[in-house]
Amino acid sequence: MEWSAYSQRLATSLRSARERAGLSQEDVAYRSGLTRYTYQKYEKGESRPGFPANPTLRTIITLSQVLGTSLHDLIPEGFPDLRSR
Repeated sequence: MEWSAYSQRLATSLRSARERAGLSQEDVAYRSGLTRYTYQKYEKGESRPGFPANPTLRTIITLSQVLGTSLHDLIPEGFPDLRSR
């Protein structure tokens, strides 16, 4: 459950950064090498229905570059403790 909540915070961060950059979801997806559907799911905090998003580090770095923001500003603070899995 913690990862799901964190994924939602990342989704909000992506949406905000995209809106600040003045880009559409399609623009971000194309420039990132993602499908529009995949990027839309990231902005919803999902990877597929019922499963929280878990983009790769490469994808996060690419998105930060496309959106013109730093990783620090894109990735929300307060990481969940994932060691308990």
